[in-house]
Amino acid sequence: MDIIRLIAAIFIPPLGVFLQVGLGRDFWINILLTILGYVPGIVHAVYIILTRR
Repeated sequence: MDIIRLIAAIFIPPLGVFLQVGLGRDFWINILLTILGYVPGIVHAVYIILTRR
C-alpha cells in the first residue's frame, strides 16, 4: 500500500497524505505547501508516508 501512497504523493501530494493520516493537521500543512510550491508538497508528503506507520 505504501507504493500506491508514494505514487499518489508524487502526482497529487495532498492525496498521498490524506491516504496516510486522513483529514488532520498534516493534510492541511501539505495543502499549504503544495500551493506555495509543488516540490515542498511532494517532499512533505513523502516524509509523512515514510515516517508514519
